[in-house]
Amino acid sequence: MDKQTVSELFNQAFKREPQVVTYAPGRVNLIGDHTDYNNGFVLPAAIDMGTYIAARKRDDNEIHVIASDINGEKLSFGLDTISFDDQIGWGHYVKGVFQALLSHLLSQENQRTGKVNIQGCDLLISGTLPQGAGLSSSASLEIALIKAITELFGFHLEGICAALIGQQAENVYVGCNCGIMDQLISALGQDRQAMLLDCNDLSYRYAKIPDNLRLVIVNSNVKRQLVGSEYNERRQQCNEVAKFFNQSSLRGVSLQLLEAGKSDLSERLYRRARHVITENVRTERAFDALGQGDIVLMSQLMADSHASLRDDFEVTTPEIDYLVSSLSSAIGSSGGVRMTGGGFGGCVIALVPHRLLDTVRVVVERDYFKQTGLKADIYVCSAKAGAFS
Repeated sequence: MDKQTVSELFNQAFKREPQVVTYAPGRVNLIGDHTDYNNGFVLPAAIDMGTYIAARKRDDNEIHVIASDINGEKLSFGLDTISFDDQIGWGHYVKGVFQALLSHLLSQENQRTGKVNIQGCDLLISGTLPQGAGLSSSASLEIALIKAITELFGFHLEGICAALIGQQAENVYVGCNCGIMDQLISALGQDRQAMLLDCNDLSYRYAKIPDNLRLVIVNSNVKRQLVGSEYNERRQQCNEVAKFFNQSSLRGVSLQLLEAGKSDLSERLYRRARHVITENVRTERAFDALGQGDIVLMSQLMADSHASLRDDFEVTTPEIDYLVSSLSSAIGSSGGVRMTGGGFGGCVIALVPHRLLDTVRVVVERDYFKQTGLKADIYVCSAKAGAFS
C-alpha cells in the first residue's frame, strides 16, 4: 500500500483525482501500559503500518466517506448535522474528528465570526493496520484524517494540537477514555526512535532503537475492543486510588505512600495502583537502557512489566501469556518481550535481534496454534516518522 495506490482507489470510487493523500502510522508501545491516562510515562514507537486518507473538496457541506478495507462501506453526513449512531462503528471516529476539529477552530481561530472555512469533502480510507489488534488503528485514523482536513483546507496545526484533537474525538464522541499516547506518537514519531512521553506535561524525548534489533509484533488474534470493555473500569479504579490520596492522578502517588495506605484500600485497588506506579519507574529506566544500549536490562524491565500487567492489572489473556513465555525462552536476554496496548487480547511486542527472527517465526507458527487453536500474525516492523513530524 502506498499513496499512489490510494489515489487510484479514490479515483475509481469517486471518478476524480484526490487533492491530498495523507498517512499516519500506528504505534507499538515498548513499555508503559495504562500509565498514560494516569499522567505517567510511556515509551512508544510509530511503526511502518498505518492509515492512508485521500481527500477532495466538494461544493456542498456533505462528507462522503468510503472505507475501502471494510468491504467498501460508505458513510455520508452533513457538517451542520453531525449525529452519532451505532450503525457504522468506524464512522464514530470520522464524525468525532470533524466535531472536535470544528470545535477547536471555532474556539481558536474564528471565534469572532463564528465561521469555519471547512466545507464538504470526499474521503477514502485505506490502511495496513490489523483492526482490533492493539496497534492503535483508531488513533492512526484520527491523525491521518486531521492531517487530510488541515491540508485540504489550508489550516496549520502543530503535532501536539493534532494529537489533543484526536484524543478529544475518542474521549468525547466515541466514548473511550484513552490517554494521549496513541495520538501523539502517530503525530510525532521519529525514524528508528522510541519516544519517552511524559503524559503529565506532554514533554518528550527520543532514544535510538539499536540497529541490530527489530520490532516484532505478534497479533494473538484474540480480538479486543476497548470501548465497552474493562478498559474504562481500570481507569475508574485508578481514579479511585488517586482520589483516596487526594491526588488528581496516580502520578502524584509514590510507592511508599501507596504502601502506607494499603490497609485502607481493597486488595484489587492496591494492585491496580501498584502496577501503574511501578510501571512508571520501569518506563523511565527502559528509556535510559535503550539509550545506553543495555538490552539485558531492557529485557528484564519488559518481563517485569508483563508480569505486573498480568498479576496486578489483570489485562492479559492465557494466549498472550503463552506467547510471551515462549518468545522469552527463544530470545533470552538478547531482546525483550511483553504484551502491549490496552490488553484483553491484541498483541505482543518483542525486541528481536536480526539473527533470531527466523527462530521467533518458527516458535510462533509451530507452537501457538497447537496451544490455543488460534493462528497468530507476525509483523516485523521498523520505527517510522509520524504524520506531523
